[in-house]
Amino acid sequence: MKNIAIFGNSYQGAYADTLSRFFSALFDRPDVRIRFDRHYRDYLAGLIPDSIKDADIITDNDLCADLALSIGGDGTFLHTANRIGNRQIPIMGLNSGHLGYLSAAPLTDIETTISLIESGDYVIEARTMLAASCDSHKLPARPYALNEAAILRQDTGSMISVDTFVDGIPIATYLGDGLIISTPTGSTAYNLSAGGPIIAPNASNWVITPIAPHSLNMRPIVVGDDSVIEVIPRSRSNTFAISLDGNTRNLPVGSRIRFSKAPFATNVVRLPHHTFADTLRSKLLWGVNLR
Repeated sequence: MKNIAIFGNSYQGAYADTLSRFFSALFDRPDVRIRFDRHYRDYLAGLIPDSIKDADIITDNDLCADLALSIGGDGTFLHTANRIGNRQIPIMGLNSGHLGYLSAAPLTDIETTISLIESGDYVIEARTMLAASCDSHKLPARPYALNEAAILRQDTGSMISVDTFVDGIPIATYLGDGLIISTPTGSTAYNLSAGGPIIAPNASNWVITPIAPHSLNMRPIVVGDDSVIEVIPRSRSNTFAISLDGNTRNLPVGSRIRFSKAPFATNVVRLPHHTFADTLRSKLLWGVNLR
């Protein structure tokens, strides 16, 4: 018996028919047991009630599974990774969002997906996570990030300055809209939009990327993932925002935040024979001649 934990977002009305057929097919498999995140089950109960009737619920206390399905886009995948935490459950992304960079397959490919779930014929990649800590203030309950941590100015026209240290050595004071500390997995997300480099997902690095820097000579820098990065944000505003994969909290300026490698990884499922270069070509049109 294969136990499957299912997570998703509540923006899937256009996929109602596909979801109904997908879950009906899963329920019909005698060797598969599926349980739903409560919020996603409640959403589906209004969208496709006949297909998930009497579906079992999972909670954080009994979150034990052989595989987790994340149905949505990259934001849903990051939320799922946050819920999985250190349990080491492999996560398979089924894309019903826009880009779906972390997804293994589109939601619409039902037969292929169910075949993969039953056979286990997929590859699992361990992706490093960032861990954040602060001695003086409380961070989110799960202070980890698969994609990135971001230090952001509040809703004000004033810039934020971020004193940045790597292993206790001053690197720079970044003046601008904020600072991104990205994992290799997150290098194609906010980091890429801010002008940072793409890093292979198995690389042992972090990327420090300024957001809209005031000085054009302030460029992204790549450091080893065994480094401890510390930041002290300063601003005319009394507070700044720290975002861990979109989970945001406001803290007083002058707080010292530390970032280091988390003591666990997130296991990401990808299709057999599908490479990082394939993902760049399919999702980012890498190397495609557009003429």
